[in-house]
Amino acid sequence: MNPVIVISGLADGMGREVALLYAKKGYSICGFDIDKKRIESLQKELKGIGGEHLISVLDITDIKGVKKFGDDVLKKFKKVDIVLSNVGNGFFSPFEEVDLKAAMKSFEVNVIGALAFIQAFLPSMRERRKGKIIVMSSLVGRIPFPFESIYTGTKFALSGIIESMNYEVSPFGIKVAIIEPAQVATSFAAKIHKLPPAGSPYRERVKRFIDRDNELIKTAPSPLAAAKTIMKIIEKKTPPFFNQLLFADSFLMSINRFLPRKVKDFILVSYMHIKA
Repeated sequence: MNPVIVISGLADGMGREVALLYAKKGYSICGFDIDKKRIESLQKELKGIGGEHLISVLDITDIKGVKKFGDDVLKKFKKVDIVLSNVGNGFFSPFEEVDLKAAMKSFEVNVIGALAFIQAFLPSMRERRKGKIIVMSSLVGRIPFPFESIYTGTKFALSGIIESMNYEVSPFGIKVAIIEPAQVATSFAAKIHKLPPAGSPYRERVKRFIDRDNELIKTAPSPLAAAKTIMKIIEKKTPPFFNQLLFADSFLMSINRFLPRKVKDFILVSYMHIKA
């Protein structure tokens, strides 16, 4: 039987590219996304590649639906070799102006939804004493960024939970890894970037932040390039627990552990052009 990879949020961007690359390698592709139109186009592409796949339209916050999807996958394929938790909901706002109800939705998607997805497949992996769980987090999951307090919080929470879970599941032969992208050339940031209203004390600095972020995205890796790096990480016999996509991101993460707080803060606000 062909190896099986299951991916959340695979309709677009990195998730889609990973799915297509693995399909070309002969994997059975399983996964879901909320974007019906993009899911339908992905199904057509996978059909052209060939093989057996199970792709659905599903909201990751539908916990019962996620569990049923997991049951359907295991019923059809009897196993899952790789779980790639890829779905994510961006959130951008000065903390003072955050809509807390909307913030709850972000936590529901980025944390609870991701955990429900992993839980759907963990028992079968434990029973087989085999499998890899790969979680897409973010560089901001360990380095807080201004105006991204809620998104940062969701990724800090997710990384902490997965790090704790790793201690529990590693004795069963399950490999766990977190991937921490910085910028990738997708529409992810553009969808969430929004200036505060006129009169906001944060408006001018937020504009500088957005302008700088847009500059950085121009030179960021494409979804396909990112997907190829993600595949290299997944296919290591024992992937490192924390992984970045670029050397520059790894270097930033490394110096962040050792530099004094004042120095780190100065570098960050200077790099993002938001010095007061």
